[in-house]
Amino acid sequence: MNPLAARIIEATESPRLLRRHFFLAGAILVLILMLIVGAYKLTLGKKAGPGGPPAATAQGPGGGQAGGQGGARGPGGMGAPAEVSVVTIQARPFTDTLDVIGVAKGRQSVTLTAAATQLVERVRFSPGQSVGKGAVLVELKATEQDAGLAQAQASMVQAQRAYDRYKALGQRGFASKAMIDQYEANYLSAKANVAAAQARQGDRLIRAPFSGIVGLSDIAPGALINPGAAIVTLDDTSAIRVDFQVPDRYIASVRQGQAVTATVDAYPGEHISGRIALLDTRIDEKTRALTARAEFPNPDRRLKPGMMMRVAIAQGTRIGLSAPESAVSVQGDNAFVYVLATQGDRTVAEQRPVVTGVRQDGFVELKDGVAAGDRIVGDGLNKVQPNQAVRPAGQGGQRQGAGGARPAA
Repeated sequence: MNPLAARIIEATESPRLLRRHFFLAGAILVLILMLIVGAYKLTLGKKAGPGGPPAATAQGPGGGQAGGQGGARGPGGMGAPAEVSVVTIQARPFTDTLDVIGVAKGRQSVTLTAAATQLVERVRFSPGQSVGKGAVLVELKATEQDAGLAQAQASMVQAQRAYDRYKALGQRGFASKAMIDQYEANYLSAKANVAAAQARQGDRLIRAPFSGIVGLSDIAPGALINPGAAIVTLDDTSAIRVDFQVPDRYIASVRQGQAVTATVDAYPGEHISGRIALLDTRIDEKTRALTARAEFPNPDRRLKPGMMMRVAIAQGTRIGLSAPESAVSVQGDNAFVYVLATQGDRTVAEQRPVVTGVRQDGFVELKDGVAAGDRIVGDGLNKVQPNQAVRPAGQGGQRQGAGGARPAA
């Protein structure tokens, strides 16, 4: 290459190399500055700590440090003791019961229907009215039946006169016995026709088959009634009966005349006394259960047919340790209580698993895990932690744990 050309190319490439080296040096310098700033911030954060700068400590009332690692805290590091209500484990009677469910029915209940298709002539009851046995509730139109009865009665009178006449002639020897028997048969047939006409006329009167209270009805004069269509319900609610199933393994514990109690959702906390009136004679082969019927007096008519009733059959009474339901916490298949225990000079709530039994009248039977006289937290268990310092309600302030802050003298 020509020496002159080489010098020209070298002069041209030199500024480009200088620019590249300058940009590379600038990038390295920026990276170094970023690393220095990050390290400085990290070092400053460690020295300051979560509570602020290292020197940010204050003197407590007694001269000790209130902040930082030397700050005074409550017992166990949980602050001041929580105030809790306390109950004592005591023995109480529990009744073993067989609990079953049944539906209430009246002593007698029926839905009245018509035996023929006809128009309603008159309604002779009011919804909710008490009626006696045999009272006419609804009259159906009976024009044709009235006419048929009158015709049958006229035929009977004519047949009776003919029979009486031939009977008198036969007594005097002017009529044969066969002729008398024929007219007697005609008379008896006419008499039967009258009875049939009276029955057809009676089908147009809907009567109460027993004393009771009629229910609500939309039947009005002029309505067409078909056979089997419901007209009105009638219930004898002076007593309520409940049919329920008793598993065969409990048959030995039930008997006719045995006292039972029942509860309904409409009257919470109220127990209704009754007795077992009847036991079925057979056990259902499919369910392996015996049907029993209990009766409950209902003089004030508070119990209504159709109510769901929970029937309890007593099987014996025993004594067991108990605690209020609010003092027992259940988590899945496990149950536990918080027992008050002493740790040094403080009182803590110790979580203790228990084995529960029946629940009655707001109490839970405790079969294992506690002893009579143990003091436990009575309620508000969701606010108590295991081994948390607590203070029984009504006892005022208690001494703090060792190392904790005490009130100034």
